[in-house]
This record gives sequence, C-alpha cells and structure tokens, in this order.
Amino acid sequence: MKKILIDKNPWQTRVAIVENNKLENIYFEAYDEEPLERTFIKGVITAILPGIQTAFVDIGQERAGFLHISEIDRELAIKKIAEVTQLDDQEELPKKTATRKQMSVEKIFKEGDSALIQVSKEPVYEKGAKLTTCFTLPGRFIVLMPNIPRLGVSKKIDDRNERYRLKDIVRKLLPEGMGAIIRTTADGRTEKELAKDINFLSSSWNTIQQNYAKAKPTEKIHEDLELSLQIVRDHLDTDIEEVVTNNKENQQAIYKFVKLVAPEFRNRIKYYDKPKNIFEYYGIEQQIESLLNKKVPLKSGGSLIVETTEAMSVIDVNTGKFVGKKSLEDTILKTNLEAAEEIVRQLRLRNIGGLIVIDFIDMAETSNRHRLFNYFEKTLKEKDKYQSVVLKVSEFGLLQMTRKRTGKTLIQKLTQTCPLCKGYGFIKSVASESYAILRKLKETLIGKKTQRDIALTLSPRIFDYLTTIQFNAILQLEKDHNCKITLVSNDFYQVNQYKIEKL
Repeated sequence: MKKILIDKNPWQTRVAIVENNKLENIYFEAYDEEPLERTFIKGVITAILPGIQTAFVDIGQERAGFLHISEIDRELAIKKIAEVTQLDDQEELPKKTATRKQMSVEKIFKEGDSALIQVSKEPVYEKGAKLTTCFTLPGRFIVLMPNIPRLGVSKKIDDRNERYRLKDIVRKLLPEGMGAIIRTTADGRTEKELAKDINFLSSSWNTIQQNYAKAKPTEKIHEDLELSLQIVRDHLDTDIEEVVTNNKENQQAIYKFVKLVAPEFRNRIKYYDKPKNIFEYYGIEQQIESLLNKKVPLKSGGSLIVETTEAMSVIDVNTGKFVGKKSLEDTILKTNLEAAEEIVRQLRLRNIGGLIVIDFIDMAETSNRHRLFNYFEKTLKEKDKYQSVVLKVSEFGLLQMTRKRTGKTLIQKLTQTCPLCKGYGFIKSVASESYAILRKLKETLIGKKTQRDIALTLSPRIFDYLTTIQFNAILQLEKDHNCKITLVSNDFYQVNQYKIEKL
C-alpha cells in the first residue's frame, strides 16, 4: 500500500508518495519561490515573431513567457483575426476547419494587446515560461477544458464499457462549448460525483473570467491549490493507505478538503507528532539524497548512469557485478528489464523531460529487444502520468523517447551551478592553472616599462605548487627580467583566482 507523507515547515513544504517504504514521487514548494504552473494571468503582448509564429508575453516575471501559435485556442484565433481584419457582414469568418498553417500569430495579436493566458510550463534554464490559451482546470475526477470542446479518457481505464459509460455521463453534464479529460480516479464513480466535480470547476472558470475583466496588466488571476492539497486531490484513492502530515493546521485543512471532495477517505488523514523529522522517520531523506548521484545501483548488482544536459538526458545501463546463472543473453535481458523499471522511477523522481536516450546493454536476439520495449512502454503507461513517446530499441541497444517537461528538474530544485566549474563537472588541474598564471606573469613582466618588483597573490593550493614544484621557474623569471617576485597565499582565493601587483 501507498502513503502520502507531508513535511510542512514555515520555509518549505515537501510531499512524498511512498510504496512499501520506497520513494515513488517527491514534490517541493518553497515559500520564497513563486509557483507559476497552471496559474492564470492577464498577460500583455510585448513582441510578435512571425518567423517562428510566437508571441512573447509579459506575465510580471523577469523573463517574458512565450506563446506559440499551436497553443492558441482556435476559437480565440478566429475571433481575433475577425477583429483585426475588421470583416464586414458580407465577408465570411475563417472556417473552424482551417488548419494552423492558414493562421498567423501576427493576425491574432498585436503588441500591447491583453490576453488571458495560463502557464503550462515553468521557466527552464534561460527559457521563459511556456504559455497557452488552451486552458485546463484539474479536478478530482476530470480535467475541465473550458474552451476546448473535446472529450478524452485516461488510458489507464482499460474497460471499454466503463470508458463509454463515463463519456456518456460527462458529455451530458458538460456545459456547451466545454470539454474534459476523464481522469483515472473517475473509474467506477457515479453521475452525482462527476456532476459535483464539473459544477465546481465550471464555477471556478466563471470566476476566472469575471476577475480577468477587472484585472490589471500582468496580474495573477487564479492559482492552483497549495501543494499538499494538490497532491491529495491528484493521488488520493483506494491505493493510498494514509495521508500523514507533521503540521496540525495542515492536517485540518486536508481533512476539510477531503471531507468536501472525497468524504470516504477522511479517516485516512493522520497527524505525525514524533520529535524525529517525518522524512527521517520513514527513511525518505536518504532516498532524496541518493537522487542527486549520477550512479543508481540496481538490486542485481548492475547500475544506471544518469547524465542530464539542457538539450537531452542520457541513461547508460551497466551489468556491474551481475553475472547471472544461465546464458549471457539471459543475464543481459534480466538486467535490462530491471533497469527499465528503475529508469521509469528515476524519470519520475528526477522530473526528467524532453529528449531522452537510454543505452541498454546490447542484446543479440530481436525477440528480446521487442520484449524489453514492450515491458518499458507498459511500465511507463502504468506508473508515469506524463505523456511520453517511445521508439523501438535499435540494434545498438539504444532506446529513444520524449517525455513531457513540467517545471524544474530535481537537480535544478536542490542544487546550484558550481561557481568554479560553471556546471561542467570538472575544473582545470592545479598544474594547468599554475601554468596559465605563470604565462600571465611573464606577459606582465615583459610589458613592464620600468624594473619594479612584483607581488603575486594566489590560492593556497597554487602557492604550494609554485613554491615546491615550480620554484625554479619563478627564479628563472626573476633572473630573466631582473626583478624580485614575492608569492603571497590568500586563504580566500579559489584555485583560478590570482592578483599581480607591482611593488
């Protein structure tokens, strides 16, 4: 059975979902950071780039958000084009069947326009937030799409009759012009329960529209629930044994929320009152720390190496100590299958998205490659809620896939770029830095107009290297340029810092 564990403090909220004491999902929300995803904002168009069919929108952040034409609601596009071109009564509006290629962002918006937008992805690296006008409002059983009249059902609901039943109910309940995605939690729910969810979300949408009309430019109009309530809304079902929080007020807030949306689970909300940190008590803290390591051990003795860059992520599978008991091919297949399951878990926990290449151990038999692909795809479908596209395993054992990006990766949330290596993961050796400093020193001595002595301030490690290994080089420079060089060690200097001063 699963548990939802909530560590709520005045500085940060952390929520973990564990299954049999093994971490399956982890979420963070710091109070000095501004969560943007799913937020509705009155944006202002600041620039339009027809070449890439994108509008840049001021949303009150350091960087403007970007709105691509593919994220613009068709009805809004038609309405805006009609306004811009000032069509008269004799002219026909663009047909709803028009393709995106027949539309242009410069016909839909102009600089200075205001627009109701929703943040679909948080800013990543140097990119601003990704925006959309195809709005979504998540509920317990459905995700309402107030301006997209489409109806979809979660792929995890396998029963065909149940899918039809849910579609018929939701189609009947939805207000005209609205659409919905039926969530996995809707499986087996009654019409009354679904109606309650739809009515609440429809009311929220009406409030958003009213607030937009009187909002100031770049003003936030609507935000999603606080993190712990979000997770309870999205994950609380029959699989969750209990929800445990270390904050009494938070327990009461969750209890009221659950009593409103899922009263059958209200007795599962528990308060943790032990002195030891809740994540330490349940063994979560150590599991979080391990997620910062590149190497991930497998039970069999094999391992994964996870490397993430701005453009893509690469995962390498190694057999390690695992030698198996049968043939080499069986050993490799078993390691690959175990790795496939762990990779899906790591993608979730580390929140890795975008392009991903997995280097499985090469297998000679085609049937084994098909088996690995099917198992990996099935595991993704069952255990990962984010959309992904997977290509078949190549002859080289490579599997290529894409996974929807959402927010920052775990590494981005918990770490910062090293000021020395600038994110490369390595720095120049002491010898290389020393040689570079000596070259700069020689250049300075050659450029001297008068013969004056020099003071060279260094980090302790460079100082030690020059005074022990390269002291003869210093003496030679003194002889060649008829000067005295004084080396000074400064404990506050980094390896790549130095100062050359004339005395």
